[in-house]
Amino acid sequence: MSISPYFQQLRSGYQAELDDLTSDSEGKHVLRKRLAEKRKEIGFLVQMMESSPEMVAVVLHQAFKFTKPAVMEHLLTLDSDDLLSWDALQDAVQIAPASQGVVDTITAEPLGEWFMVVASALEYMHNRPARADERVHSDDEDLDGEEDRDEVREHRHDDNHTEDHDEEEQEARAREDAGNDWLVDQGFDRKD
Repeated sequence: MSISPYFQQLRSGYQAELDDLTSDSEGKHVLRKRLAEKRKEIGFLVQMMESSPEMVAVVLHQAFKFTKPAVMEHLLTLDSDDLLSWDALQDAVQIAPASQGVVDTITAEPLGEWFMVVASALEYMHNRPARADERVHSDDEDLDGEEDRDEVREHRHDDNHTEDHDEEEQEARAREDAGNDWLVDQGFDRKD
């Protein structure tokens, strides 16, 4: 499966927005508090749904349960002009009861249902581990050293080899740790 350029672009912005909300300047984990504050601002944030959906979508972080992953996987392959309707996703996505008020506010807007489709796709991507072919694409864009290039070449030769879920999570954690180490080297506080 190949994620469309539209969702690839939005995914990095969504992740950056969540990262910004996760900890304060002292390194304390404050995601829950900041998300609650953002959800209270939904009346204002709906104005940004079309221009910056990835920034507004964080109000729905952890609001979805995905009951039909195949539908979501298909959605991620679509470009912005070809997205499924919110009605078409109703069987594939369940809304957490605590988030229903925010969803009602969003869907009352002219672009609300379109936004719900985009937000659910962003949250689905956030929760699923990157697959080997996606990691190779991502690694190609961010190569810093020869060791990384060798690892990418190794992945390309093993394209047909499927890694199990645990290995993917370990690799994701290793990449996150390496990123955190780099940030510490640049003078930032360690993110826990």
